[in-house]
Amino acid sequence: MTLFEELGRRGLIAQMTHPEEIEKRMNEGGLTFYIGFDATADSLHVGHFLQLTIIKRMQQAGHMPILLLGTGTTMVGDPSGRTDMRQMLTMDEINYNADRFLEQMGRIVDISPEKAIVARNGDWLMKLNYVEMLRDVGVHFSVNKMLSYDCFKSRWDKGLSFIEFNYMIMQSYDFLELYRRHNCEMQFGGNDQWSNIIQGVDLVRRVEQKDVYGMTFTLLATKDGNKMGKTSKGAVWLDRNKTSPYEFFQYWRNVDDADVINCLKLLTFVPIEEIEEMEQWEGSQLNKAKEILAWELTKDVHSKEDADEALKTARNLFAGGDAEHMPSTTLTAGDLTDDAINIMDLLVQTKLCPSKGEARRLIQQKGISLDAGTGEYEQVADIGLALSRDALVAGIILRKGKKVFHRVTMES
Repeated sequence: MTLFEELGRRGLIAQMTHPEEIEKRMNEGGLTFYIGFDATADSLHVGHFLQLTIIKRMQQAGHMPILLLGTGTTMVGDPSGRTDMRQMLTMDEINYNADRFLEQMGRIVDISPEKAIVARNGDWLMKLNYVEMLRDVGVHFSVNKMLSYDCFKSRWDKGLSFIEFNYMIMQSYDFLELYRRHNCEMQFGGNDQWSNIIQGVDLVRRVEQKDVYGMTFTLLATKDGNKMGKTSKGAVWLDRNKTSPYEFFQYWRNVDDADVINCLKLLTFVPIEEIEEMEQWEGSQLNKAKEILAWELTKDVHSKEDADEALKTARNLFAGGDAEHMPSTTLTAGDLTDDAINIMDLLVQTKLCPSKGEARRLIQQKGISLDAGTGEYEQVADIGLALSRDALVAGIILRKGKKVFHRVTMES
């Protein structure tokens, strides 16, 4: 099976500019391609991980990736998929974030000089002369065409700033610059980047009279079309200090039955033939598929040891066993009022709920249980329940639903 066939069989391919030529070049090897990562946070998230798996597959097939850190484009902010303007970051913040990205990328793909090119688009974008940019690059863009793209149309009601309007031109210029510097012939990205990618392909063709290519990949979404990778605490990060290996494992262990096979196809390196056999699984077999998904992803993002530990902890918790390695929160005296803490405040403090309103709703819907050291969970029925200092010192375990556990202790 060729690389192109496997990507299609896994459902990864969304759109492409030159299907026949792309298939030929991908299967031949030796193609230089790039994927851009805007440094908008200090950690990559699971959406980025999908892109990194593409890079890894391409490397294994003999292609040369360019990992483009968006130190210039992040200064402007991509309006794609946004209903409001992105937060403006300083150059120091952006460079710090880019450095963290590179550290995490190095755990997943080979970033050694003979296997990958690492570039930062601030190296050329920050040096551009504005008038020359307008004359040499801006002349090739149609405002009418740009305004027809969803990334701009979706912002008409709330307004689109001029700085964001320039993002597409900057990303397109990246392709031109990478073609000139490294003979880069292809850009990959999530399907929300399609309009930016085809503009870059067109710019290289117009300026260099050279055909280059673009391909987008399926966005990580549930069967219902909702974006995956979010929890009550926010994004599912690749940084273990922001999303612990156990929390990362649990996120994938708890995906919906309808989504587990698709996630295995998109995100893991489990042979596609084995995954296709799993499509016939039902009931408790799907729990096994979820364990495979969670273990594989935790192994690839963190380590085999972390994956083994998370699996062991999850099974122990499900069986009512040892809670030593579960997520935990240690309270201080400042967290208490009259030597106690209200259950809704505690759910927010532990980040099991994003707000007291959500905590109230979960309690009223019988979604919160409590083990006060007896080894048995009792359903919390009273939103006014106050947990005393003595109970907290002894240690309690909160359970959200059936699968999310959190240990709470008190600082001595």
